[in-house]
Amino acid sequence: MTEWFECKVKYDKTMDNGLIKTTTDSYLVDAISFTEAEKRFIEEMEPYMTGEFIVTDIKRARLSELMESEDLTDDKWFKARVAYISIDEKKGTEKRIVHSMLIQAKDFRTALNNLDKGMHGTLGDWTIVSITETKIIDIFKSKPNDEPVEDNQGD
Repeated sequence: MTEWFECKVKYDKTMDNGLIKTTTDSYLVDAISFTEAEKRFIEEMEPYMTGEFIVTDIKRARLSELMESEDLTDDKWFKARVAYISIDEKKGTEKRIVHSMLIQAKDFRTALNNLDKGMHGTLGDWTIVSITETKIIDIFKSKPNDEPVEDNQGD
């Protein structure tokens, strides 16, 4: 099962005015381990980098869902925390289970609308706990041919 990993890269970026500035950007990579995440991230970044770059951080991004947008103007990523409300039948009390989701949108209002569209038809009650803009620039999903090949010899 793949998981999402947030990877940070530090590099020298040439600004519009011609000055060079050291910057750190965040990306999301799906992988099965930290090692695979770093390997895939470097492979994805190398074609776009001129000069030296260093992966400064990799951490597990605990996301239950990724809501991508077809709208090309949706160029930012927002993290939404959504609480599902269930009833503990033994105690007769409400229980909130919070999940984090990543939503692609151009601004907060669009993120809220995209979340509502993505959650449309969800069984059960839910509430929005928070929506915040992230520093994630892009996501790198594995391609179907990136799947590990199982060795079925001797079966």
